[in-house]
Amino acid sequence: MAFDLGGGKGGVRPAMNVTPLVDVVLVLLIIFMVVTPLMTQQMWQDVPGKADDTAVTPPPPGALPPVVLTLTRAGVTQINREDVPREQVVARLQRMLNARPDKIVFFDAENDVPYGSAMDVLDLARGGGITVAVVPDAVASPAAP
Repeated sequence: MAFDLGGGKGGVRPAMNVTPLVDVVLVLLIIFMVVTPLMTQQMWQDVPGKADDTAVTPPPPGALPPVVLTLTRAGVTQINREDVPREQVVARLQRMLNARPDKIVFFDAENDVPYGSAMDVLDLARGGGITVAVVPDAVASPAAP
């Protein structure tokens, strides 16, 4: 701490030395400038798929095959590999699910399908009160012909 000894009414006045404060602030500024680009990097995570097909248990005898709603690259909607116009998708799915004990539809889209088109088909099915599960790529790709 430094003192001002100038002649005045008050006599001695304390004056704070700001040099150490400036040094600390500059060091912190440099640290944040170095660390900030490291915090904005993206981290990709690969979730491993199933190891082999022998680990999958077969369905019980007499089990119904799942109902799969598919969207192809050409924009065609299919139910269990049968082409269905979009206007009839909800009605057809509701009829199929009324005859089944499980009330779930699996959704699969080919890899090159635009995201918006896939969401339109999902919204169409969900708007009809149908429970939809999305099939991951690791499961969907071996089933394709």
